[in-house]
Amino acid sequence: IMTRPVLRSPDIAALLLLAVALLALAPRVRSAPPAGASTLPAAEWKAIRKVIGEQRAALVAGDAARAFTHAAPGIRAQFGSPENFLAMVQTAYVPLVTARYTEFLEGAVIDGNVIQPLRLVAPDNTVQVALYTMEKQKDGRWKISGCVLAPSTVQAA
Repeated sequence: IMTRPVLRSPDIAALLLLAVALLALAPRVRSAPPAGASTLPAAEWKAIRKVIGEQRAALVAGDAARAFTHAAPGIRAQFGSPENFLAMVQTAYVPLVTARYTEFLEGAVIDGNVIQPLRLVAPDNTVQVALYTMEKQKDGRWKISGCVLAPSTVQAA
């Protein structure tokens, strides 16, 4: 039986500052929300979380093709094939695949970049946060354009 871990309050401000720093290094090939937007409507956050959840489920299941469909065009071009993408995730993003518990944190729009944090609690109770950068496609669907794992100030009990 999986139980929800007891967590101390997250340091969202520190995570968002890290996201801003990481975005400064990221390529500027993304569709931004409307100028001046500091957040998105609830329905957009729900759609973003659905995409991330579906990709994570596919990654956990080892379904490379399904996971790859949630990646933005730039990510798909970078890795070339679902198999290459899955191999990269299984090597560089182990906490994302092995987390025993996940929880979406409050997302933010920072300098036009949509960031959705996902708390990851590992089997050994260490906590990290996956900071997803999202890109809205011309057809209105959200795709994942990047993800960075960051340490968390939160501890699971």
